[in-house]
Amino acid sequence: MPSAIDPYRVLQVVPTCDQEVLHAAYRALARKYHPDRDPSRHAQQRMAELNEAYGIIREVVGRERHDRAVRNAAFAPLSAGVASAPPRAAAAGTRLEFGRYSGWTLRDLARHDPDYLRWLSRHASGLRYRTEIYGILGRLGATAA
Repeated sequence: MPSAIDPYRVLQVVPTCDQEVLHAAYRALARKYHPDRDPSRHAQQRMAELNEAYGIIREVVGRERHDRAVRNAAFAPLSAGVASAPPRAAAAGTRLEFGRYSGWTLRDLARHDPDYLRWLSRHASGLRYRTEIYGILGRLGATAA
């Protein structure tokens, strides 16, 4: 299971960086936010986040374990193949008859997973719904881009 924090974001590095870059980023940020050098209240919390993040990916084995857990968590919904059951309310609108959101209306889907709806508007299987998707996303204040 991936950790609650994103160690790469905390350490301000890309996930593909070399170990040396990771170590240098930690040292630079630790020097900047160490409570002995930064008297602000935020420094102690920031330093704790840095230490936690560095502890997760400091060693190559731990880093590989973390990256694998993140990948597995990202693909877990896809491996199930089907999303949760559609909402029980009989919402008006077009219902999907395919894919993991089969039985869902486009409106319900916009509230539940707008990213999937955006993807569907660009995918060949969703082209026939494109105008309706744009309208729904526009009413929700989201864009299709």
